[in-house]
Amino acid sequence: MDKLQAMEIFVQVVDAGGFTRAAENMQLPKATVSTLIRNLEQELRVKLLNRTTRQISVTPDGAAYYERCQTILADVRDAEEALSQSKSSPRGRLRVEVPTALARTLIIPALPSFYERYPEIELEMGCTDRTVDLVEEGVDCAVRGGDLADSTLVARRVGSIALATCAAPSYLALHGTPTHPNDLLAHRCINYFSARTGKVHDWIFARGEERLQLRVPGRIAINDSNGYLAAGIAGLGVGQMAAYMVKPYVQTGQLEPVLTDWCSNVIPMHVVYPQNRHLSAKVRAFVEWVSELLADEDRMRTGLHDCPNRKALLADAAQADPATA
Repeated sequence: MDKLQAMEIFVQVVDAGGFTRAAENMQLPKATVSTLIRNLEQELRVKLLNRTTRQISVTPDGAAYYERCQTILADVRDAEEALSQSKSSPRGRLRVEVPTALARTLIIPALPSFYERYPEIELEMGCTDRTVDLVEEGVDCAVRGGDLADSTLVARRVGSIALATCAAPSYLALHGTPTHPNDLLAHRCINYFSARTGKVHDWIFARGEERLQLRVPGRIAINDSNGYLAAGIAGLGVGQMAAYMVKPYVQTGQLEPVLTDWCSNVIPMHVVYPQNRHLSAKVRAFVEWVSELLADEDRMRTGLHDCPNRKALLADAAQADPATA
């Protein structure tokens, strides 16, 4: 029995949720798939799958074996890729996770340039603001901002995102325009909280030698960037959002920057991947492309308002960042 083929078929059966769809995906007869899984179970002397007339489910032994199979098959693919003569043209499936707003506003619109450079990569992109378990969910790498709590991951710094403090004209007409960060303590603000910890994020400002870190009051807290933006446009309060995300709405007058003589916080951005996986050609290609994209965004964000203290905030972020670069 070809053990690698049997392992690959087993992974396909689990992913597809049944023999029929797995056989269709692999363009094999269903009987062949069923026979190979049965032979694999006999050789391993364990039951990998519970079978009924309607569905299959993975046994505890099967779940453990599935995880090991994924790792082994990924290592085999990476080894073949590393030995390939076409190293400059990585190929195959690449599963990535990116924050929702970053995907919608920057990454997805720029994907034509990615495919021009890497036409043989099959990209599967999950868009979410939650912290995904890369190993459990079979993700090759993820783009993450801010503090990196999971020390089991390797992180590569790919850039930074500046925040801008904004509010809808309707809100400012009713409540006035803050002229100092401390004025926010008497305003309604839109808070952002971590989907992982539930912690509400502080707001950070810098001007000259001054540094302020505030826990601002608010009647609403949101953990999704698109929802957060919608709340700001709806006039629910003052918000602190990624400058690249709010720039189009400032240009159309739906949002107005406030406290423009103060620099808002700078969020370091990383691509993270599991420690037990070396940086494959596919992941390396994505890392390099995202780095270029965010470096270009560095120039774009100055169109909102310039920040003379941006370098200081970047230095603060780098000093507080425990991740490897």
